[in-house]
Amino acid sequence: MDNKTYTEGLAKLREVRDEIKPLERQLAKIQGELAKLATRRDQKIEELGVFEKAKADRIATSAGVSVIDVVALVPSLGPQEPVSAPEEAASTDSAIGDRSERQAAAQPIKEPAGAPAPDLRRQGLEDKDRAAALTRLREAAADGAFDLDALDEPASATAAAPSHAPTAPTAVASAGEQERELPSIPEGAAGDRWIYAEPTLTSKRPNFKQATRQMAFLDTATGMLVWQAGTVTLDLGSASVAEILTAVYATVPADVERIYITAGDPWHQDAGRHQFLKDAVAQWLNGPLPEGWQVESSRGKDRQAGHLVHPRNPVGRWQRGKDQHTEIRSVGEWFDPAGADPATVRAAFVELWKALRRHWDDVVLMGSPSQTGRDLWSRTIPAKAGAKWADGYPVMSQEIRGLLHATAGQGRTELITPPRVPERVPGWYEADRTFAYAKHTWTSGVGVPQRVTAAAFAAMSEKEQADALFSPSHWQVRVTIPRDWNHVGLLPAPAPGERSWHYPYEGGRTFTTWAGGAEVNLALRNPLQPWRIEILDGLVWEKGDPLKDWSNKLKDAWRSLRALGEVHGDEQQRQAARLASRAVRSILLYGIGTFAQRPRITTGSLELGAGGEVPEIPDGARLTGLTDTHVTWERNGGFARDPYAHPEWAAGVWSAARAALLSGPTGTKDPETGKPARAGALHLPAGSILAFRTDAIYSSVRPEWPYSGEPGDYLLKGAMSWEQTTPTTDEEFYVLQALGRQALEAEEL
Repeated sequence: MDNKTYTEGLAKLREVRDEIKPLERQLAKIQGELAKLATRRDQKIEELGVFEKAKADRIATSAGVSVIDVVALVPSLGPQEPVSAPEEAASTDSAIGDRSERQAAAQPIKEPAGAPAPDLRRQGLEDKDRAAALTRLREAAADGAFDLDALDEPASATAAAPSHAPTAPTAVASAGEQERELPSIPEGAAGDRWIYAEPTLTSKRPNFKQATRQMAFLDTATGMLVWQAGTVTLDLGSASVAEILTAVYATVPADVERIYITAGDPWHQDAGRHQFLKDAVAQWLNGPLPEGWQVESSRGKDRQAGHLVHPRNPVGRWQRGKDQHTEIRSVGEWFDPAGADPATVRAAFVELWKALRRHWDDVVLMGSPSQTGRDLWSRTIPAKAGAKWADGYPVMSQEIRGLLHATAGQGRTELITPPRVPERVPGWYEADRTFAYAKHTWTSGVGVPQRVTAAAFAAMSEKEQADALFSPSHWQVRVTIPRDWNHVGLLPAPAPGERSWHYPYEGGRTFTTWAGGAEVNLALRNPLQPWRIEILDGLVWEKGDPLKDWSNKLKDAWRSLRALGEVHGDEQQRQAARLASRAVRSILLYGIGTFAQRPRITTGSLELGAGGEVPEIPDGARLTGLTDTHVTWERNGGFARDPYAHPEWAAGVWSAARAALLSGPTGTKDPETGKPARAGALHLPAGSILAFRTDAIYSSVRPEWPYSGEPGDYLLKGAMSWEQTTPTTDEEFYVLQALGRQALEAEEL
């Protein structure tokens, strides 16, 4: 391509853009009208539902919706004696006996007197103490967690705020709904009794090797099936579960236990008949089975029976007789295949295994990246007798795990709309942090934490306070935003909804929340203006590196696969290596997520009785789906005695990643100041930030940040340098995201 062709291509692209815009406006208008009609329909359903002879199925047919949608609007038409989902707070483990007194139910946040956090930019330490503190922090700064240079800048305010926060009882969400309250640690001795490790429960290195499961890869759109012994094209009919199981096992041996779907998404084939994808998935999973097959009821200790009803990456589990078991899974759990055929996808799994085997000679690829990640981590636990933690990492008390589950959110997802930003902006740019979580695994909290109450924090010297805040920690804080603040919010607060968070930004606002030490420090020493923070309570762990070896090995595998994806002479192998590198990212990303240990959610399905009667669902379960033939349910089983439950590690990584999304070093020096150059949302103009999506920033100005391909670097993934209408809905956001990526690709040709 020459310059002339390129210029002509841009002109044609703009023509397409101009054709799209009026259609988008029409679409927005139609969507608005559709929303109004849907509201009228729902109101009519509610009116009819109060009639004593009303039937959910008849109303559903007349409304053109599913029965479960009708039941959601008129609960009285559903199964009698419905059971609500249990609370997410940690439940008492039966194995702990009479510890129920210790597990005083999580208490709503109160407003105790707090201790102001020290201003880390003017601590007033003596020179020798300051030097000692800086020396202890130098390792953290070298790895990009904190900015020591910022400590030398003048400042005039005190304190900052946290990351996952319960707001004060008076704080109300923008929609007018009361924000949910986060739990707090009980006062006094009752709270001190939370600070213990679960007896006889530690994370130990396994003394066995995982069993290898044979895999096959199937494109249900083309029928192409690939496994270790060859490639065939199958006639799958409508790609129902019965047709897939029949066709595949007429071709491959019974020891193939995993069928990865690479394309076709057969579980979405009836999505048009359902309002929610999950309902379509449940119907597909519960479809008729070939003779001799049944939904899996029991398996070995390392496997879970039953289906996982996920809207995009479901897992179906079946068995034939007692000995043959199989799973149908989506390869989307590991990576987006981006159009790759099954042979290339299988080659990606081979390359992944080879890259990991250089570091783990007993590596086995398990069904999901999360399972694989946790298993690989367990094989990095020190094995040498006498080595620190060789006897295993202790698992925190159920109370602490429940607290972290409720108060430590994950990635930041936020869409910033007018009037906070203009209705039209001069451009659209997407900057995404490469392999971001791998940047924040160099240190984590280990052992049993120390509780630091407001009184204990106030009694510390400023040096001790700084040490505590820079340690792996989780703080309950009262936050006050500066009155003249005009940028994005720094710390999450709980929004209405089960696990929703938002980011207060209004100058002068005060709210209460929980946050990791990384975010507290960021709020205290951000490059614009320090926020005020008062410490109400906190947990401080001993500093360790339980994830470092695991992460370093994964990063090495990731780098080697990325390099192979650039230099291999065969195009298929290059693509396979690129896909495998994304699988490594998923292993680390989802592996960290498994440490969070959410409550056990058991799912199941039951067949409708004759005449469509809804069967009785298990005690403690709630109805989640209803089709023409089956009901699906789920039950919250509380927290298991999981030897690999370390929510303190996941919370620390997530907090550090959210802080770095706002401000973090780039690994290069600012040519003007000679100090480490920094990147993040706070280094872009106020009013230019349009959205956050976990590790990505979307702005109306082009970020000019250096990129070297290392974990944590910002990669420009989308760019449109002409005026855009600011997105106000997720649908509009994703349209601009796709257009921005296409435009940047055209720009780089």
